[in-house]
Amino acid sequence: MCGIAGYLGESHSALLDHMLASLTHRGPDEVGHHHEHGVTFGVRRLRVIDPVGGHQPIANETGSVRVVLNGEIYNYRELREELLQKGHTFRSRCDTEVLVHLYEEEGEASVHRLRGMFAFALWDRDRQTLLLVRDRFGMKPLYLSVKVPGSESEPLVAFSSELPSLLVARPGRTVDLRALADYFTLLYVPGPRTVYQGITQVRPGELLRIRQGRVESWQYFRPDQAVPLTDGAVQPGAVEHFHEVLQETVRQHMVSDVPLGLFLSGGLDSGAILAMMRQVTNGPIRTFSIGYGAEADRSYNELDAARLLANHFGTQHHAEMLRPDGLQLLPRIAAVMGEPFADASAIPTYLVSQVARQSVTVALSGIGGDELFGGYPRHLGLLAASQYASIPPSVRAWVARQIAPRLSEGAGSRNRLGRLKRFLRDGHAPLGNQYLQWTTFLPSEWGASAFTPDFLEEAGSCTATEKFLDLYQAWPSRNPTDRAMGLDLQTYLPDDLLRMADRLSMAHSLELRTPFCDHDLLAFAQSIPAAVRFSGWRLKGFMRQALRNTLPAKILARPKTGFQVPLARWLREDLRDMVHDLLSDRAVRRRGYVKPEYVRWLLQEHESGRRNFCDQLYALVMLELWMEQQKSTATALQPSGESVLS
Repeated sequence: MCGIAGYLGESHSALLDHMLASLTHRGPDEVGHHHEHGVTFGVRRLRVIDPVGGHQPIANETGSVRVVLNGEIYNYRELREELLQKGHTFRSRCDTEVLVHLYEEEGEASVHRLRGMFAFALWDRDRQTLLLVRDRFGMKPLYLSVKVPGSESEPLVAFSSELPSLLVARPGRTVDLRALADYFTLLYVPGPRTVYQGITQVRPGELLRIRQGRVESWQYFRPDQAVPLTDGAVQPGAVEHFHEVLQETVRQHMVSDVPLGLFLSGGLDSGAILAMMRQVTNGPIRTFSIGYGAEADRSYNELDAARLLANHFGTQHHAEMLRPDGLQLLPRIAAVMGEPFADASAIPTYLVSQVARQSVTVALSGIGGDELFGGYPRHLGLLAASQYASIPPSVRAWVARQIAPRLSEGAGSRNRLGRLKRFLRDGHAPLGNQYLQWTTFLPSEWGASAFTPDFLEEAGSCTATEKFLDLYQAWPSRNPTDRAMGLDLQTYLPDDLLRMADRLSMAHSLELRTPFCDHDLLAFAQSIPAAVRFSGWRLKGFMRQALRNTLPAKILARPKTGFQVPLARWLREDLRDMVHDLLSDRAVRRRGYVKPEYVRWLLQEHESGRRNFCDQLYALVMLELWMEQQKSTATALQPSGESVLS
């Protein structure tokens, strides 16, 4: 795992050093760089594969092809052996070196041979071409900026693993208000846009070819390429095939020359990964779980279930009961993310990464299982909505007007009342629109009117939702749950969950791997029809049946909890003073994005217990913290490394 950065064009020699210094947390073990006329790039390395060798940048035999890699190529051993048979000479035993020789053999098409999580930059001197490539799911980040007219002192093209590093080469970037409109609606900035004008993301499954100042794009992978079945039947041997594919995927993700462990939540996904880990090794397995010490937050703990799994599979289990200090923690998370981000599961991800890094350098996570096998309550909600749609529209509209507003908001980690309220409120809309309503966060009472006129004039309302609806409609299946999971694969998974997992683990120099984000496993999952994925009207119905002889019955019977924190209570109690300070009328007016009366309404409704607006308030808090940090330098945005655990 590493951080990479570089640029095309001439610039002062210290620029790359400053860019890489901003990535030290991603690669604290060593630094490497390469410079020749017109191109400069380098890497901060976290030693995982071939710690003694494997120095980057790495070149082919003649030095005409060089590469820097952030991530891991899991099938590098098989590829290396194949390339040795073809006469290539290797100087190391690392996965990065495979890239240059495979490129020599197959050119750009070599990306199809790679199985892993990666973002890499490859320089072909003979063709004077820079390739920027990102893995199929978007597990590893890569940002790009092309010079605009009038900035002659800046390099032609600059790239980096993180935004603060790229800002070193592109100082003075202004905030993109369109991105903020999307953020207020989604709680994250959807790619390829970023919060800064003139900086974009390389998209998941994309290869960029940069030659003579021209940028060409090739989308070498899209998740809709494996078309789901629609006849409701499952192929014979599907359960056995599932075990084979998952076991092989986990086996490849365990390749490491440094200590490795697993984030163990007590849920189905991490439990399935643990079961496969035990099947492929008899050695020790380290597992990590966290919980919250306050009595009021007990419903958010999964420590008992995690301990059950750890005992069942005989792991070296580390469980921490925490009382996190939100006043210290939230500013650090805002800094680490590099742009506004308001998914509250960032809090436990940051904390468990900090705990795990005390023992291991690499950890596995169950992220991605929900998107592949149907694990979100909203997936079942859409299935129910497709049947609710048989009720006359006038009746559903009456329920939305008269019944839904009278329902109370729920509390606790599952919030069933809140889900029912949203289901009835939106039940008169088309299915795609309902799903978008469930995954967006501007209250229906306000909508775009929450924004100030000046903000709306420049930014408009959320532009991402139209794109999301197009992606939902374009997914090659008529089944609404297939379409919902397809939308999540292309939006929520890369731009929320995987972005969060990368930044918050790497803040602690921990490499986090996600076995469910594997294209072979995705191809298998898409061969399972929705009716089978939700067998028995249960989330992950197919997975539960497939694992019934593998996982303890108590784990299979547990409802989904998710990696959550008691945010609603914290905002009402523990963090109340902080929230009121950051969201005062004066502070809100100073920013000029949303109306003070909107923020006051959110606070009054939330603190009274009438509504649960923790997501909306948290988004405003995290934006304010991030905006305050923009007064500091890019390097000051990195985490201090001090513990926030207690």
